[in-house]
Formats: sequence, C-alpha cells, structure tokens
Amino acid sequence: MEQAGEKGVESDEKKVINALGGTRGILDSGLPSLVFLIAFNLAHGLRDAAMAAVITSAFLAVVRLARKDTIQHVLTGFVGVAFCALLARKTGHATDFYLPGLIINVIYGSAYAIFNLIGLPILGLLLGPILGENLAWRKVPARKRAYVRAGWLWVVLFISRLIVQYPLYRAGNVNALGTARLVMGYPLFLLTAWGSWLVIRSVPAVKISEPIE
Repeated sequence: MEQAGEKGVESDEKKVINALGGTRGILDSGLPSLVFLIAFNLAHGLRDAAMAAVITSAFLAVVRLARKDTIQHVLTGFVGVAFCALLARKTGHATDFYLPGLIINVIYGSAYAIFNLIGLPILGLLLGPILGENLAWRKVPARKRAYVRAGWLWVVLFISRLIVQYPLYRAGNVNALGTARLVMGYPLFLLTAWGSWLVIRSVPAVKISEPIE
C-alpha cells in the first residue's frame, strides 16, 4: 500500500512540474536563447544570431512533432522565439531579443500577486483540476493557504528576474543579460517548481467524493 501511495505522489509531482512548464518547456525557451547569445558573440552580427535562434527553435518544434507532442507546445515555443528574433532585428538592438521575456515576467508576477491577494491563487486554478480536486480546495482553508504560499514563490521568482535583468537591459549589456536570463531560467524555474510542490503536498488534496465541512 505504501508503494502505491509513493507512486501516486510521484505521479502528482510530475503532473505539477509538467503543468508549470516541464523540462521540455524549459528546453524550448532556454536553448534558443543560449544559441542566440553564442552566435551573437561568434558572428558579431544580430542577423546571424537571430537566424540561429529561430533555426534552433524550428528544430525543437520538428522534434516535438516527431514525438507527437501537442501542437500548442510546438507553436508556442517557435512563435515566441521567432517574435523575439524579429523584434531584435527590427530595433537593431540585440538586448531586445530578451525584452518579451521581461514583459512576460511583469505580467505573470502581477497576475500571481493579484490573484493571491483576492484569494483565488492561480496555482489552485491551474493544478486543482489536474490533481483531481477541481476547485474544491477553495472550501478548505489549509489547502487554499498552501496554494497561496506556493503562488508567492512564483511572485518572488518573477520579481527577482526583473530586479536583476531590467538594469542590464537598460544598460544594453547583451552578454550579461543573456547570461542572467539563462542562470535565472533553468535553475530558478526548477527550484521554484520543486518548492511549490513541497508546499502543496504538505496539505492533502481535497477528495471531491468526501463532504466538505
């Protein structure tokens, strides 16, 4: 019985990580950025760097299609990188390749904070149906607080990225910005996702079949 329970926990953990982006999502967003930074330094040209990033993203999209992944993930990854590359080419500033990412952090950070403050944590809305409790967690104060606490971890992540990366963007330091983007991408995402899971799992999920007092 304990083994079955442990397997259930592991399964829920994977569901949470995948819902928050998953390792594939990190690869799709991180690898093109890394290729852009390397190509920009080697070729010393914005055009070649942008093309290298788009080609890398296209390759990842083909791999996803070959693995029969969802078309949503394929399109999101490719379109996002293509837009970043187009923006940088249009403005002529390599740092603008990372501008959409900064804007996304502002939007996500604000959304997570606002929804937490109004008592409707985004993580609960996102993960509740995935973990089989739908929105029943809203009637269980302890479970609701767990989702709120986990949500603040993401607010801290988004704000910390802005605090570090926005000054580098304003300074036009593409190498420092690109490096900060990578360092605060993979490691911090995984750390925050893992921390969120630890917080959420500390309170048992609500069983819909059971009456809620």
